[in-house]
Amino acid sequence: GEASTEGTNAEQEVLRHVHALFQQRVDGDDALLRLAGLRFAQMGTAAEVHAHTPDQLEHVLQFVPSHARLPVVHLNRGINVLHRRDRAVVREFADRFAGRIAGLVVHDKREMAARTDRLLAAMRELNARLCERPDGPLVFLEYAAGLDRGWFVEVAERLQAAERVSCCLDVGHIGLRQAAARFGDSHPGLNLKKLSPVDDRLPDLVADVQDAVGSALPHVLDVTRSLARLGKHLHFHLHDGHPLIPGLRDHFSFLTRLPIPFSYQGRRSLNMMYGPGGLASIVSAAIEACPPQGVSFTLEVHQVEGRLPLNDAAWLFPHWQDTTNAERMNYWLSVLSENAMLISQHADHDLSLSGRGGRN
Repeated sequence: GEASTEGTNAEQEVLRHVHALFQQRVDGDDALLRLAGLRFAQMGTAAEVHAHTPDQLEHVLQFVPSHARLPVVHLNRGINVLHRRDRAVVREFADRFAGRIAGLVVHDKREMAARTDRLLAAMRELNARLCERPDGPLVFLEYAAGLDRGWFVEVAERLQAAERVSCCLDVGHIGLRQAAARFGDSHPGLNLKKLSPVDDRLPDLVADVQDAVGSALPHVLDVTRSLARLGKHLHFHLHDGHPLIPGLRDHFSFLTRLPIPFSYQGRRSLNMMYGPGGLASIVSAAIEACPPQGVSFTLEVHQVEGRLPLNDAAWLFPHWQDTTNAERMNYWLSVLSENAMLISQHADHDLSLSGRGGRN
């Protein structure tokens, strides 16, 4: 009984930190957002919403079910905090939605590496404005442009005193950059991202490819611990991927494998960068290293295609003659739920053993 209670506490502890994408993934009307609201309430997961304008965010938030964690908002990827006009957009969101959202995510940019001092000044300026509203959101600068991780950690360290700005670690972006660098060290002049599963060279290279892919997880854990030492809230974007995937190489479920046309280690498929075990390691390491309540995760899985009958949600679509897109949306939501369950399933083992399962 006591062990079971500790396990339940550990699971609840982890789930309090977990967000997932809350958005309309396919064409249709607001019934799709009502479907998302129903599924999020069922899985007990907080939301991360994409919004280009404050009015768009206002519309979507009305469908987000209540949760212990306020929603996080991912702003337009074109926002560049080096520019005054873009910082004004961030401030507009922060002011209008103070008390209703927990954080705003903005991307880093390649040009920032050469303008570090300007970036630091811009983030400190934002921080000063955010501190004027104690109920306002944090701003998270996301590792997204593939810059050197040392630079990103240095920026975070130099912003340690700016209490309302912090970092978002996208494990896909970090892992892909590391895998490409690791492969390049052993194969100078050969770009890992220019290979594919059907490349004639792959059977001879696959062991080195997978060695490079396997280096992503320890790299992410190292960056996580480096930033956690600063004692600030860290936000994570969680999704899997593989550098051999054509096009967008990440934003996949942690239950995905990469098909190949030959056998390797007894399978005609390859491990992705993380898989369920890697996901558990990332979440566990982050919760262990970060201050209490100073960490959050968003399952940013969106490379999903399939259909799932609506069943208990069919009543939301009486006006739809063709429910194909509703079933596609329902399937995507089911994949988010499966990945959230992966996290909770590891809670008992990873957190109860650490003695933190009952922490409030």
